[in-house]
Amino acid sequence: MSKNILLPTDFSDNAYSAAIYTLKLYKEEQCTFHFLHSSKLNASSMSSMSNKLARVLAEKARLDLTDLKTKIERDYANDNHTFEIILSTNDLHSLIDVVVEKENIDLIVIGTKGETKAKEILFGSNTVNTIKQVKNCPILVIPNKFDFVKPEQIAFPTDFNRVYGDELLPLKQLADLNNSKIRIVHINNENDISEPQKQNLALLETTLNQYNYSIHWMSNFDRKAKAIQEFTEEFRIDILAMVNYKHSFIENIMKEPVITNISFHPTIPFLIIPQN
Repeated sequence: MSKNILLPTDFSDNAYSAAIYTLKLYKEEQCTFHFLHSSKLNASSMSSMSNKLARVLAEKARLDLTDLKTKIERDYANDNHTFEIILSTNDLHSLIDVVVEKENIDLIVIGTKGETKAKEILFGSNTVNTIKQVKNCPILVIPNKFDFVKPEQIAFPTDFNRVYGDELLPLKQLADLNNSKIRIVHINNENDISEPQKQNLALLETTLNQYNYSIHWMSNFDRKAKAIQEFTEEFRIDILAMVNYKHSFIENIMKEPVITNISFHPTIPFLIIPQN
């Protein structure tokens, strides 16, 4: 069955490189890629601008979208892939929800901004807003200028405090693309988990019994962020995947656009899976 993948773009280099990563990741899969651009202007720009000028800018955005589609088709031709463009003057974040529903989107892919002067800024504000807004579709965040490498290893940090059901489908589908190994990471010692956690671990193993997986215990670091970062480096992880449930690690790192007390800077693609 063909996949529908949404690629929001602001025509920046990081949006383009995220698109290229995705095309390579899904090279063997039947996919329709939807390039989405919002030409909505902020209120202060709107008030000082004539309708005519606003129309000119919207038309330019349409031409830019068409050019992007033509360039991708020309440079990355693949019989498995088709491309659509969506241009709207609505706000990007409310728009994404509508498009996800209308086009049956299976995955949203966004690029993060490059190195900012402030080291503690985790993602650009657009990325953070998209993650906060979208509750019903997995999001793959690609670091800027990240060159595609076949994802042989996927890290899945979890605290074993919940039973996973259909949430794990995006993780499984990602592993299926390249027969990737799933490394389950628990930041604690094996002896320190409760009976309910042990049961959840057993259920997780059953759920992944068709997959190549392993379980890793990391001694309790002061900061989860640091532990995850070190694990991804030590095991040469290609993609990090986490479920974004209430009060989760992801929700905590999204609370503030500037996070000064966290050393979490994903240098690899990051799959954010919505809570079921």
